[in-house]
Amino acid sequence: MASDPTAGDAPAEMPVETSDNLDIPSKQGTDLQQLLAEKAELQDKLLRALAEAQNVRRRAQQDVERERKFGIERFAKDILSVADNLGRALSALPRETEAIDPALRNVLAGVQATERELQSVLERHGVTRIESLGKPFNAEFHQAMMEVEDPTVPSGTVVQELIPGYLITGRLLRAAMVAVSKGGPAPRAASNEN
Repeated sequence: MASDPTAGDAPAEMPVETSDNLDIPSKQGTDLQQLLAEKAELQDKLLRALAEAQNVRRRAQQDVERERKFGIERFAKDILSVADNLGRALSALPRETEAIDPALRNVLAGVQATERELQSVLERHGVTRIESLGKPFNAEFHQAMMEVEDPTVPSGTVVQELIPGYLITGRLLRAAMVAVSKGGPAPRAASNEN
């Protein structure tokens, strides 16, 4: 009698049951349906997790972009006081440079150069000055501090800029504090023609 070397001393011919004798097909069908349902549920969870990951990535990119654009907002607001002080210093000096002492003339030239450089640096970082003088009052960009009686200028026109306003990448950083005319002719309606 030949024996199977892997089976030890067991006889070589052992009866093997075939699947025909087992009652597996009905159980196998329910298991298959259960596995297919579990597969569909896992695929749904995977798709939802991928969509959520994509949303998180998109939100993070938006946050980074917003921070890149507006991250210097607090710093820019603080620097605006320096720009204001330079502007006040320049406006306090006489306009006629011939009448001033040569040493003071050099100081004036230095302060003017410093103000130009500061404005240039602000513009490089997306901070731009709002041009207000002679423009119609716009509550989005201007804060009216007073009204000035002036019959030669249309009502609602900015006639004096007390403190300049600034935008940072198109968004209001600080409103311009202005004086607005009153008593003049009614403002002309804006036409669609350029």
